[in-house]
Amino acid sequence: MFQVSDSTPDGATQVRREWMSVLARSPLDALESGLRRISESGSLPGRVWLRRPETGLVMVRGRIGGGGERFNLGEMTVTRCSLRVETGEVGVAYVNGRSHRKCEIAALSDALLQGAAWRDVVQRLLVEPLRSQLEVERESLRRKAQATRVEFFTLAREAATAPQA
Repeated sequence: MFQVSDSTPDGATQVRREWMSVLARSPLDALESGLRRISESGSLPGRVWLRRPETGLVMVRGRIGGGGERFNLGEMTVTRCSLRVETGEVGVAYVNGRSHRKCEIAALSDALLQGAAWRDVVQRLLVEPLRSQLEVERESLRRKAQATRVEFFTLAREAATAPQA
């Protein structure tokens, strides 16, 4: 469970980064069902758009060998938005793809997670189930990749080219 009790700005930033990652990587249907569960526990606060959802392209950069020279890998579609809930917290979201609804739910969840009134409910009914689902999917993918792993053995070049006696 995410805790925002850390008094250092870096700790709070890291906690927010983690929940934003979970929200951005989760599928829309899971976000929708989580939002329904949250709204059943009470009336969601009103909100005002600071930036309505908009879709654009961002350049994805890579590094040769993971740590070498940077290069432009290609462009990726991203949707972003920001809103303010009536209690004053500002929620921001950037998600892969073109789903305005997914971006809206992620931004609303971000704003709710920043306020004490909704933090525990949103963590319990939305973020934690999503995080568990993402971990199960990641483990399944890891096992599938491990099952197809091929190990190559090489002979020493000298042994392969040495003349036969």
